[in-house]
Amino acid sequence: MNTREFLKAGHWPTLLAAFLYFDMSFMVWILLGPLGVQIAADLKLDSAAKGFMVALPVLAGALLRVVNGALVDRIGPKRTGVIGQVVVIVGLVAFWASGARSYGAVLSLGLVLGVAGASFAVALPLASRWYPPKYQGLALGLAGAGNSGTVFAALFAPALAVAFGWTNVVGLAAIPLTIALAVYVLLAKDGPNPAPSRRLADYVRVLREPDAWLFMFYYAVTFGGFSGLASSLAIYFNTQYGLNAVTAGYCTAACVFAGSLVRPVGGAVADRLGGVRVLSVLYALAAAALFAVSFGFASFTLGFVSLLAAMLALGMGNGAVFQLVPQRFRAEMGVMTGLVGMTGGVGGFYLASSLGVARQATGSYQAGFLVFATLAVVALALLTRVKRRWRSDWSLDGYASARI
Repeated sequence: MNTREFLKAGHWPTLLAAFLYFDMSFMVWILLGPLGVQIAADLKLDSAAKGFMVALPVLAGALLRVVNGALVDRIGPKRTGVIGQVVVIVGLVAFWASGARSYGAVLSLGLVLGVAGASFAVALPLASRWYPPKYQGLALGLAGAGNSGTVFAALFAPALAVAFGWTNVVGLAAIPLTIALAVYVLLAKDGPNPAPSRRLADYVRVLREPDAWLFMFYYAVTFGGFSGLASSLAIYFNTQYGLNAVTAGYCTAACVFAGSLVRPVGGAVADRLGGVRVLSVLYALAAAALFAVSFGFASFTLGFVSLLAAMLALGMGNGAVFQLVPQRFRAEMGVMTGLVGMTGGVGGFYLASSLGVARQATGSYQAGFLVFATLAVVALALLTRVKRRWRSDWSLDGYASARI
């Protein structure tokens, strides 16, 4: 890849702003996960309650991505991003100032954090509209690498909670968000060719396309697995291996960092080799790793390595999926980003909550991991079934101008 050509092909300040906005938003989106061990101890929560607590922001973010997708098409990604960021900052400060320490208050905070999770439907269209098809995988991979913000939450939140209390960590999180908002306002610009405003009928029309549902499912597996694990691993490491909150946070940060780092790699490799081919390999790897994890290794090293492998495969898969989406639905990118992002969040909610339910019901996380491994196998089977049609029909219909 010619780096100079890539930088000239789009608007790098907007790409940088999209990344930072997404990064800080994702940091607070999964904040309850890294704080989950301390919150659960303080509020005396069982496994199911812990699972639902960390999964709720994921579900709220999923549903709000559809709203953001519609707003992006109507008022532009920049304005939509500013509105969402202000809502989250106000919500964090309000929770901290109230001093609330009940389960209900934490769930209410989780709904507000869902607004941060909906930043996905803003950052990707903001970046996508500046770059030509041959750089979509890399551009969206770089913007989407903002999911690395989950690393900061896992790395710093537990230790800060030990020092200052978990409620104060919620208030402190508003500071980096405010800085990111200032950078976003200064650097981000809407693309030169904005998409026309969409009516409800346009969303219905997109949902009539079988390919739209396939992409929604594919991302439910890749991003659902990534976000679900990012929200749950601190509690998993604490419960399964007896690690304290800070050490569990460090281990979670390592897994999340690996999955975040390789997202742009997945997009770039898909640009070169084709998204279908890359995704096929990644789904197989993710399924194998999650299947192995389901047996609950007595050895922490084996469990950690298996989870790390799963996060690497899922993280690259996130980039590979979005190498394909703009080729097929470039004119509907705002709508598709919202819809695909929504189902990605739903997948994350399912995984995070099902792990808690499985632990509560059976004393083991095995069922939760096994079902999600099976979903990865189903995604692989569906991709294998449609790849020949995609490669022929997309080229004939003029959809694709990059590797499929």
